[in-house]
Amino acid sequence: MMGSLREKLVSFSNSRWLVFVAAMWIQSCAGIGYLFGSISPVIKSSLHYNQKQIARLGVAKDLGDSVGFLAGSLCEVLPLWAALFVGALQNFVGYGWVWLVVTGRAPALPLWAMCVLIFAGTNGETYFNTASLVSCVQNFPKSRGHVVGVLKGFAGLAGAILTQIFAVIHTPDHAALIFMVAVGPTMVVIALMFIVRPVGGHKQIRPSDSSSSSFIYSVCLLLAAYLMAVMLLEDLVDLSYTVIIIFTVGLFILLAVPIVIPVSLSFFPETRDPAEEALLPDLHKHEASKSGHDINEVIFSEVEDEKPKEVDLLPALERQKRIAQLQVRLAQAAAEGAVRVKRRRGPHRGEDFTLTQALIKADFWLIFFSLLLGSGSGLTVIDNLGQMSQSLGYDNTHVFVSLISIWNFLGRVGGGYFSEIIVRDYAYPRPVAMAAAQFIMAFGHFFLAMGWPGAMYIGTLLIGLGYGAHWAIVPAAASELFGLKKFGALYNFLTLANPAGSLVFSGLIASSIYDIEAEKQHHHHPHLQKVLGSTFLGSFAVDEPLKCDGAICFFFTLMIMSGLCIIAVVLSMILVHRTKVVYAHLYGKSHT
Repeated sequence: MMGSLREKLVSFSNSRWLVFVAAMWIQSCAGIGYLFGSISPVIKSSLHYNQKQIARLGVAKDLGDSVGFLAGSLCEVLPLWAALFVGALQNFVGYGWVWLVVTGRAPALPLWAMCVLIFAGTNGETYFNTASLVSCVQNFPKSRGHVVGVLKGFAGLAGAILTQIFAVIHTPDHAALIFMVAVGPTMVVIALMFIVRPVGGHKQIRPSDSSSSSFIYSVCLLLAAYLMAVMLLEDLVDLSYTVIIIFTVGLFILLAVPIVIPVSLSFFPETRDPAEEALLPDLHKHEASKSGHDINEVIFSEVEDEKPKEVDLLPALERQKRIAQLQVRLAQAAAEGAVRVKRRRGPHRGEDFTLTQALIKADFWLIFFSLLLGSGSGLTVIDNLGQMSQSLGYDNTHVFVSLISIWNFLGRVGGGYFSEIIVRDYAYPRPVAMAAAQFIMAFGHFFLAMGWPGAMYIGTLLIGLGYGAHWAIVPAAASELFGLKKFGALYNFLTLANPAGSLVFSGLIASSIYDIEAEKQHHHHPHLQKVLGSTFLGSFAVDEPLKCDGAICFFFTLMIMSGLCIIAVVLSMILVHRTKVVYAHLYGKSHT
């Protein structure tokens, strides 16, 4: 009895589903950047910053969120727990120091030093992201769209989760939110850092996988609906403190529910046919010869996609024979380049690229620039939500930060889900889903620019969904086109598109136009020279920063970004055209 219990505990601790659930929990703390819209007004008022200075802090935050070279490199040389620990330390020191400065417990720092702290604090996220994605994409090579969508979704939901926890702290001191951002994620990551890692064992699709995935998706949708209902109730009704506590306990229960999957799979395992079990290679046996292990894993994985549906219904021995035939055919396909094989002259699409090999490929830059225009414009809206809603006459900016966080989450989960259907059922390139997301965003920017009644709600819905979808689609597409071996480095390079877009759209375009319009309203006639002069000197700091009212504040910015999203659609469709053959090879069904 004790022996079998010990076996089950070992199986539980090595369960890839346990790793996935722990990664989901870590990711739900890894979206602290999305709280910048709630934190920036506190920094702005206590340190007397103007919009341009806040925009610079926003760019530092976006750089921190996206410059993951160090995280990608460390995840390749250090064990993942060590990389997670470095990230937790950065998060704690960066935001902890900002909190000390804002509350007057530490001496005031110049703007550049505040930028460095915000950068360092937010940069901790890249370690959480990279470790979670690298371990789970390796543990679930055949469901990467689903896995990436859910993990990135939880990162997008972090803003709403932390805002809800902050409501329980029940303090008039808004700076306490910065303290919570410094301490909360650090504690969670340190508690879970030894669980998140690639585990050995079977990596094929199992019968239990589809029910487990459906369960995770159900929890995701329930969580989003629950948070949405709670946020709207808190916004519209003056709830008692007890009710808020009950809502938050409900949130924690929903977050804890997915642990049911690894528990049930480990302690109440499904019985398997021994002949069927023999078909699934135990990857531990291949560890000795790494190259053989790699090719076998890919070929076995491809068999899962190639085999016709009716093979599953055959008796085990007949099924084994049919799958053996498929493997021979796949080995031939490998020789023709459909599956990764070693070649002397650089890799082909779908094989393992290093970062330097990927950087000379047009496909890689198409993904990069499409992401820059699409997600960069979405991030600009997220960063400026506070000012946008104030200019349109809304008092409570927190509700829009939470709403866009929830739509962002649904966009990520939905982007992963629908892009997986596109590649699996139709063998069509995944980037077509990115083009659809960018088209939706173009409409969202247009709605916000018009400033119609309710435009904030519709605009945040469309932009949140479109922006979120990018972060489920891009990592999965990059791993398909450029391989899993150097995925950490490739993924972290692509995320640089985010701050690059934000730097141009938010740091240069949005804040300049905002300050010009604010100056016009202040003097009733344009003082462009004065504002533009102060833009470059950075000395436009007055005790009472100028405010802009009306849709005009962001009208031109949003119309420019709407046009750029249409250009992004064109880039994504060029990528679709170029990669049709690769996806037909990777996911094309056998018709025999």
